[in-house]
Amino acid sequence: MDWTTLAGTALGALVGVGSTLLADRARWRRDLADRTRQERKQIYVTVLTKYRLAYEAMHAAAVAGRGQDDGARETSVREAFRASGCDEARETALICAPQEMSDVLEKVYATLRDLQDAFAAGDPPLDSPEWQERRLQHAEAVWAARAAMRRDLGHRV
Repeated sequence: MDWTTLAGTALGALVGVGSTLLADRARWRRDLADRTRQERKQIYVTVLTKYRLAYEAMHAAAVAGRGQDDGARETSVREAFRASGCDEARETALICAPQEMSDVLEKVYATLRDLQDAFAAGDPPLDSPEWQERRLQHAEAVWAARAAMRRDLGHRV
């Protein structure tokens, strides 16, 4: 029996199986990276959307509560914040996002909570420069978060 033919066939089979396994592994890693990126994108969109909904709901409650006593306005603003779902979206993002992203999202959340306190207190007034400065701080934090999200998702910033 010619052992070289058998050895050549076995080596060819080994190379074929090995290259197939390597290709499958590379495809699996690429698919996993794509799924992870899509999941993060969905989480990021959700958390920013919920933050925006919280802002809009609190603003509406503060405007509607201008004629109410302080306690009623505070209650309606805080309830608008709770009902927005931003806390749940935040927790999901903090669990799933890298630490750098979590830090950025926490900055946005802190500015949102600052706005909540101002809406609830009715101070500063919504048409004052002090209010606009707080609103601008929140907007800048949101823009920084968007830029960090694009970097994390592999987009050019």
